[in-house]
Amino acid sequence: MQDPYKTLGVSKAASQEEIKKAYRKLARELHPDVNPGDAKIEERFKKVSSAYHLLGDAERRKKFDNGEIDADGRETSPFARGGGRSGFGGGNGDPFGFSGGNAEDIFDEIFGKGRGRSGGGFGGFGGERRPQKVKGPNISYELSLDFSEAILGATKRINLASGKSLEVRIPPGSEDEQTLRLKGQGMAGMNGGEAGDALIKLHVHPDTTFRREGNDIHCDLAISLSEALLGGSIEVPTVDGKVNMKIPANANSGTKLRLRGKGAPYDRGNKRGDQYVHLTVKLPDERDDELIDFIKKWSEKHPYKAR
Repeated sequence: MQDPYKTLGVSKAASQEEIKKAYRKLARELHPDVNPGDAKIEERFKKVSSAYHLLGDAERRKKFDNGEIDADGRETSPFARGGGRSGFGGGNGDPFGFSGGNAEDIFDEIFGKGRGRSGGGFGGFGGERRPQKVKGPNISYELSLDFSEAILGATKRINLASGKSLEVRIPPGSEDEQTLRLKGQGMAGMNGGEAGDALIKLHVHPDTTFRREGNDIHCDLAISLSEALLGGSIEVPTVDGKVNMKIPANANSGTKLRLRGKGAPYDRGNKRGDQYVHLTVKLPDERDDELIDFIKKWSEKHPYKAR
């Protein structure tokens, strides 16, 4: 993350006018319409424009200097659960964007109000080329989900950098650190270019009952000694709610049973994985002398290898 002051070549004590002057000089040198087809210079222009977007606005500059936002414009404080965190300079490295009209005013000063008109050229740079359309930058957000919300899908509300509140549909089967793309919800483009996108990175909270492996869900389930020996039907938790499952007689700890179609959705929700239930035999919490006497007598007559 580059220091915006260094990017513009000014000190932290520079005035707003000095910052504007530095940006105007660099914009004249680096603008894509002056350097057509030069990807490296265009990338540098984007970084310079992003730095000016941050420092050219006195309020944003103050927040940056106070550590409230970082060099990408993202808030440095932790985001609230289920909320969003935004910045100008999203995940794809398109780090420039403008609000108000300050940057456009500077381009008018540099290239003339008639830039892009036939015969007018670019204020002395000549030619009849139209200004290059530049897509707006993407904006990154983060969104927290419960395990069940990620598996079954949900609708969450997020506040965009534009101030607009938007409902985001979380597809069933979403995974931790998956990124959703909302086309056209980023910053506005330049010279008629299309708007960037909103990139929403999902964070799925770990669950105390379930864990995910691929499209399958796993859980551990304690059963009593009598259930392990005799078998029977017991209730099992799933992300859809509790279901009855048959336990076979003589079930050991480590026995793995499958519930078909109770895993995570995939193939656009048309298919689902399975849920695997791992059994653990649990003895009574309190000492049972009758049970101990029985096991002593039984084990003497029925020895067997456990390892």
